[in-house]
Amino acid sequence: MRLFKRLREWWLRLRCPTEFLCDNCRYDYGQACTRRERPNALKCPDYTPRG
Repeated sequence: MRLFKRLREWWLRLRCPTEFLCDNCRYDYGQACTRRERPNALKCPDYTPRG
């Protein structure tokens, strides 16, 4: 499971061209994301790149 987590984080870093995941996340608007890390998240289980 730990290897899967590291691979996913590596993939997210490749997919996100900005420093923070929130800048390129599908859920970065209004009340769609209520995580306390927003808007400066470096890791997020809900991150989905914009289409």
